Order: sequence, then structure tokens, then C-alpha cells
Amino acid sequence: MVMSLAMASRSVEILCGISLIIQTIEFLNLRGALSPQGVWTYAIGRDDLAHASKPVQSLFAFLAREDVWLLHLVLRLLAALVLVIDGASLPLVGFLFAGTLVILIRWRGAFNGGSDFMTIVVLSGLLIAILVGASGDSELGWRAGMIYIAIHAASSYFISGGIKLLNPEWRSGEALALFLDGGIYGPLSRLSLYWLRPVAMLCSWAFIVWECLVPLAFFDAELAVIYCAVAGLFHFLVFWYFGLNRFVFAWLASFPAIIYVASQLN
Repeated sequence: MVMSLAMASRSVEILCGISLIIQTIEFLNLRGALSPQGVWTYAIGRDDLAHASKPVQSLFAFLAREDVWLLHLVLRLLAALVLVIDGASLPLVGFLFAGTLVILIRWRGAFNGGSDFMTIVVLSGLLIAILVGASGDSELGWRAGMIYIAIHAASSYFISGGIKLLNPEWRSGEALALFLDGGIYGPLSRLSLYWLRPVAMLCSWAFIVWECLVPLAFFDAELAVIYCAVAGLFHFLVFWYFGLNRFVFAWLASFPAIIYVASQLN
């Protein structure tokens, strides 16, 4: 299987746009909690910028105003729709990238963990594609962007697997059972199979081996497709058990880049 550069880049644009739409709708639904009277008012984290200059502090205070925050989200939603329908451009991706950074700073680095950082990775890849392409070689720009996204996405799995491998609680299966015990459907019944050491170990090691073997996906494009399909199922299970819906679409946006790079290496 060979994925063309045009197909990969357009797929990344569409999937990234869909991911941003979902994230933005979620923030719109949280407007009450983010208002000055809400539990996540900007005043709570304002002191985190105490080391910054007064103009920077004033800028973020302005951006956190309820009316400005709403305007930002509406514009972000429209920009994400344009990304899906019409593709990337420098003003469009630049706005989405800068706006995402503002959101991350407001949330002290991340609102939803790794999915936020993967969103930044994909937007960075799109920025690389556009900026390098501005030199006159559009194909080189998109190739660079796809490689950037693929490397970061693959390394996220590899590092995650490596950390689990070094952690005795994950190797024994104990960590998996404890995580599931605190999930949406937790606490687990005392009769749950996940409390059985052999079952928990089998599941844990399946995750560990799968994540650590991600470099093999680049040796064959068809293997990359299979790996991404399993990854999609993995992220769906994370959503199902823990409610982390952002993870599904944030990483899904990186899969075309992984498949493209794998197809170019063979």
C-alpha cells in the first residue's frame, strides 16, 4: 500500500479540524465553569503568570475575559471548519496554533493531558509544511510536516510503553486494575477478571509490547495501517473506560502521517 502525499496531508487537515471542533464545542459547554463566577475562573491561575511582564499579564487577563473568551472559541470553531473544508493556510493554522497555546497556558500546561500536546504536534506539522513550502517547494514542506508528525506520534507510544516496561506495577498488572477501578465504570467488582493477576498481566503486557514495537510500523506500510487500526481501538477503549474522548481524535489526526512515512520508506 502506498499513501500519496496529497492524500496524507489532506487527511491530516480534515482529522485535525474535526479534533479541534470537538475540543472547541467542549470548551463552549464549559463556559459557565470558566466564567468569573465559575469553579475554573481565570483568577485561580492568574498568579502563575506573576513572573511575566505586566504587558503579558494584561494580555492574558484580557484574553480570559468572558466576552473575549467566547469570541475566541467561536472564531476557533469557524477556523477548524475552514480547515476541514478548504485546507490549511498560514493565517488559519497560525491562529489555531496561537489560540491553542493560549488555552494551554490558561490551563497551566494542559487541559486534557497528552491529547492537547498531540494537537500542538499536528498543528506544528501543518505550520512546518506551510512555512517550508513558502520557500517555493510545497512538496518538501508537506513531506517535512508529515515526517515531524509521524516521529512525534510514534515516539509518544514508544515512550509510554518504555515507562510501563520500567514500572513494576505495570509489569505485574496491578496498575491496570487500579486505573480501571477508578474509571467511569469503577469501582470494579471484586469478582472482576481484571483483579486476577494472570488476566491483568496479560492485558498490561499486551499494551507494553504493542507500544514498544511501534518503530516496526515504519518498516511496512500495510503494517503501519494495522498498527494505526489497533491504536484507534486502543484510544477508543481509553475513551470508553475513562471518558477521554479527545485522545481518539487527537491521535487519529496523526495516523495518515505515520502511514505516509511508512509507505515512503519501503
